[in-house]
Parts: sequence; C-alpha cells; structure tokens
Amino acid sequence: MTSSIQELVAIVPAAGIGARMGAEIPKQYLMLNHQPILAHTLDVLLAHPRITKVIIALNPEDTYFAKLTQAAHPKLMTVIGGKERADSVLSALKAAPSGAWALVHDAARPCLSALDIDKLIAACETDVGSEQGAILAMPVRDTMKRSGEGGAIQETVCRENLWHALTPQLFPVQRLKHNLNDALAADVAITDEASAMEWAGGRPLLVSGRFDNIKVTHPDDLQLAALFLQAAASDLNSNTGEK
Repeated sequence: MTSSIQELVAIVPAAGIGARMGAEIPKQYLMLNHQPILAHTLDVLLAHPRITKVIIALNPEDTYFAKLTQAAHPKLMTVIGGKERADSVLSALKAAPSGAWALVHDAARPCLSALDIDKLIAACETDVGSEQGAILAMPVRDTMKRSGEGGAIQETVCRENLWHALTPQLFPVQRLKHNLNDALAADVAITDEASAMEWAGGRPLLVSGRFDNIKVTHPDDLQLAALFLQAAASDLNSNTGEK
C-alpha cells in the first residue's frame, strides 16, 4: 500500500563559509548568472508546488541573506545554523512540523531540476520508500582508485553498485531528527542525512538524478554551473515558445 506525503518541507543548510572556494564571501553568495548561487537554489524549491515551506539555516553572522529578493518570500523561514552541516539540519528540523517530510538540499547545488524533486517524492510514496526514505544519487561512471602512501595507487576499486550521493535527500522529519540527535551524541561522523539513517539501521532508496545537479565546491564549478543553468533556461524557453 502506497503512502502519500501530506506535508513537505525543504531544508537548506547554509551556515558554511565554503573555504575551498578561496573567496572572500561564503560560496553560496557568489554570483552565478546575475544572482547569488543560493538564490538559484531557493528559486527551484520555492516554486515547487509540493513544498509548503523552505527552512534555511544561516550563520549567526550572515549579512548577505537579507539582501536576497527571495528572503521576503512567504514560504521561507530562517533559523540559526551550527558549526557542522548536521547541526544546521538539526536546527531546521526542530522548526519543521513533526508530521512532515524533510527534503534536505545543499545550498550550493543551484542546478536542481523540479523533475528530480518529483522523482524523489514519488520514490518515497512507494511501500519501501515510505519506510526508508530516499536520496538523489548518480551511478559511478569512472574507474575508481584508492590511494596509498605517497599518493600512489593502492588498488582499483570495483565501481559496480557504487553511487555518488547527491541532494535532495528526503526523510520523515521526526525520524531524521531522532537519528541525527543520536548519531551526534554517539560522536558518529555524519556527512549527509542518509548516513544518519544508515547508522540507525535504515536502507534509503537510491533515486537516479541528473548529472548536472552539481555542487559548487571549487572555482571551476562556477563556470560549469553557469553553462548548465543557461542550457536549462534555453530548454524552458523552447518549450514555452519564447524567443
């Protein structure tokens, strides 16, 4: 028997500083095609008809967010984030309705497709998905190597059944909050929401996502994200008949 998600809340942890970008401002506020990266991310989430609220976790010293046009959107609320990603997600979960599902998405993934959100929701409305939750992911295509001493190749890792974990990741608010709390209390390294669910014995579904749903982590990623956004806008204009 399938289960329909009645309330869906998007959570965006955006309290990080993005040190690997080497920029003077947090990477989520770097300009990308005429607006900050975070603005692109929020546009997709705020426009999705199934998402009733977007909760964004900010650094307490953030001076950039209030300048965004999206900051005044009625579906959006802010909370104070923490030092680590898991702390920020947990802070947002505490502000979410207990009976809702949480769609957690990286602030620096601006190329998210609404169709991928639809696929993720559909997976979580199946028998297995309603119990386990699901994440967007992409099968590993390249040959994988494990490094050894001195940066030399130690071995080739079989890529069969290996996936790149992406976001969004979708789980019931109460279950995710409970598992994150317990995992952090046990000093478990939580790199994404699925890892907290796995630690508690869960087996979230893997939903194949688009290859262009990249995370802007290094300077070169900005150029690639700009190309993906331009292509998406061109496709949209073609479908709507705009010139």
